[in-house]
Amino acid sequence: MWKTVRRAAWATVHLFAAAAMAFGMWIFITVLLITAVATLAVVGAWLLPETVLLVRRIAGAKRSLTAAWTGVKIPEVYQPLTGTMRARVVQSVRDPSTRHDLRWMIAYWFYGALLALALPLWPVGLVVDGVWCGLLRREAVVLPLIVRLADLEADWSTALLKPSPQAQLTAQVERLAQTRADAITAHGAELRRIERDLHDGAQAQLVALSMRIGLAKRAYGRDHEMALKLLDEAQAQAEKALTELRQVVRGIHPPILTDRGLAGAVRALAASSGLEVTLDDGGLDTGVRAPAAVEAAAYFAVAEALTNVSKYSGVTRAEVHLVRARRGLRISVRDEGCGGADETGGSGLLGMRRRVAALDGTVRISSPVGGPTVIEVELPCVW
Repeated sequence: MWKTVRRAAWATVHLFAAAAMAFGMWIFITVLLITAVATLAVVGAWLLPETVLLVRRIAGAKRSLTAAWTGVKIPEVYQPLTGTMRARVVQSVRDPSTRHDLRWMIAYWFYGALLALALPLWPVGLVVDGVWCGLLRREAVVLPLIVRLADLEADWSTALLKPSPQAQLTAQVERLAQTRADAITAHGAELRRIERDLHDGAQAQLVALSMRIGLAKRAYGRDHEMALKLLDEAQAQAEKALTELRQVVRGIHPPILTDRGLAGAVRALAASSGLEVTLDDGGLDTGVRAPAAVEAAAYFAVAEALTNVSKYSGVTRAEVHLVRARRGLRISVRDEGCGGADETGGSGLLGMRRRVAALDGTVRISSPVGGPTVIEVELPCVW
């Protein structure tokens, strides 16, 4: 009985907050009317984007209130209102979420007052359920109706406030456009890095190799010992050039990924990192492998994360988890170091985010000062 009373009490609190917000909505009609008249009169058109932003805040508050009751977050999908006054007015009108929020607001003027149905149930419920539960040992029948009213209010709010398919599509197109731009930027930076590595590394070694072979050819007829010495140096130079080329190739697509798969490649990466790494490969050694691009992105994400642990964390231990999810691949790298990882402090984490975003993946970084640091990467793929 007491559990039912407590649940009904929380439901009443939720409905009371909803009713208070609905009462505020009735007062807000005045703001909407002033904005409509001012916009039609043109001279007050600047009020429109400000009113739209205010409506978004109100809808956001309602989303938070509903999520507190249901435990399920309602996403927000809004187009930013930026630029000149004319551009902001046009964006306010064309954003499908504006019409979506207004539709919710109109409906909320009516269903937000469900508290009026809940309050009369309290005296009836305390008497009926008190006898029903206390004397007859039966389940309560009246007070649970208050909880159902709160659930009904939350269900209607969720249905009306969740983004429309058009808004979701618009947001997805914008996100893909941004991802494409980031991918092009990352691709250009990668090409410049490869060009620089080839120019400063392998190309310089090959030029020196060619010079030594030329000197050995000239010295061959006069001084055999000098020619042999130059050929030995040329051989060492050739081996150094091969090493430089292997490093460049590893930066493009590590051959170990092709040979051993992601789990084996990460194992080798952990062994060469200088850290004590605990690896949970998630059974990736068996079964279908992820696409090559996904494996490469995951490999470089782990490599960057372990590099950051080695350089900045101040600890010598790290944990790596690979998980074969139903719709993709999840990677988690954790350390108990000093934390405070900053994406703006270098190109490593930003490059990781761009590489993952190019595959429509996500990167989440949690690194409060004092630790721990957790980097989670999710890459969508079909197994």
